[in-house]
Amino acid sequence: MAATPLLAAPATAAPGGTTTPGGSAAADGSGAATGPGAAAGRLPADALDAGIDAITDAGMVGVFAEARDGRDRWRGASGVADLDTGRPMRPGFQHRVGSITKTFVAATLLRLAGEGRVALDAPLGHYLPEYAVPGVTVEMLLNHTSGIGDYDTVLFTSGYDVERLRFTTFTPDQLVRIGLGEPRTGAPGAGFAYSNTNYILAGLVVERVTGRGAADEVHRRVIRPLGLHQTYFPGRRTRIAGPHSEAYLPWYDGQLRDFSVTNTSWAWTAGALVSTAADLNRFFRALLGGRLLRPAELARMRTTVPLDPAQPEAGGYGLGLLWLALPGGRFWGHDGVVFGHATISLHAPDGSRQVTLGTNVTHYQVPGQPDPIGAATGAFLVTALSGPAAALSGPAAARSAGATGKLPAAPSPGGPALVRPLPR
Repeated sequence: MAATPLLAAPATAAPGGTTTPGGSAAADGSGAATGPGAAAGRLPADALDAGIDAITDAGMVGVFAEARDGRDRWRGASGVADLDTGRPMRPGFQHRVGSITKTFVAATLLRLAGEGRVALDAPLGHYLPEYAVPGVTVEMLLNHTSGIGDYDTVLFTSGYDVERLRFTTFTPDQLVRIGLGEPRTGAPGAGFAYSNTNYILAGLVVERVTGRGAADEVHRRVIRPLGLHQTYFPGRRTRIAGPHSEAYLPWYDGQLRDFSVTNTSWAWTAGALVSTAADLNRFFRALLGGRLLRPAELARMRTTVPLDPAQPEAGGYGLGLLWLALPGGRFWGHDGVVFGHATISLHAPDGSRQVTLGTNVTHYQVPGQPDPIGAATGAFLVTALSGPAAALSGPAAARSAGATGKLPAAPSPGGPALVRPLPR
């Protein structure tokens, strides 16, 4: 059966505006500046300028974002990309986008399902008998209901493990064996329990079915057809290929340590992808707009289980795709965290209104303590998606928005054991 065609080529984004150190810049779809004093578009440029600066005012070192509303585009950045040199953050930087990789991998498997080459209801053991778990299907890998344990909390029990393993190459088999060796989080299909092991297995299913490397197959079926020229799997390469920010973790000596140079083979098809805000917006615009998957597969992708059974109205997780209830309605996308780089990408159900944001410090938020960075990030996201009135609609909206800075869907690798407060 032929590969699913792309129904329409996505619009090409125009070059962005300029960025000043510690400040922000913006551009609309034509490349004309929309910062203070420029003609207003549908996106609230002044509010977005102020909102992105509020994130660094709250303590984040550097942040960039791109928002879109149809053909109207705003791009901006605030803070610094490198503490040693003072190099400013830029909105077009490449970034390690962590678990947003999962959406690309799920889309690849769904394209294979549309061709009849993968059955989502088939047992995992049908494709990977060496990793068979009774009752687990391919779909359960993609929506994190398999009950299979996570491997990264075993690998990274402290910041010292991050340092010790930063140049280590892991094989998918090693990662899967660790995850399968962990206690089950529940019975297959019983409920949502996030595990990176699920998506390492999903990558191996892609390889077994196609006979090609999973990264190559994602590139062939998703990245190349959409023209995502700044999106790639780094493999064993330790350096990001294009202009990028450093990646900081709060360290034991009270300083910030840079982990931008690192081997991310430990994340592979669960979280190793490098991309840009513009590429991610283009990807989700094509995905949600029906230009990447057939209607049946897109509907399956958007069939969700609750992120939290106690609050089913707050958010749901589908096949590599989640939704959150924010002021203005439900918004779809994913987030991702690796060591030092965090990204969140949220979109209207049809992909017409979009925002993608990246930051360069992770593992700083102490559980139970106030998180002004998360609150400012959430307010910015709501402004981008719903307008400034929604972001200013009261404390409840601010708390809801602030929660998006640390999505429960994609926990930080290594978990709470690595968390240390930001240096003062």
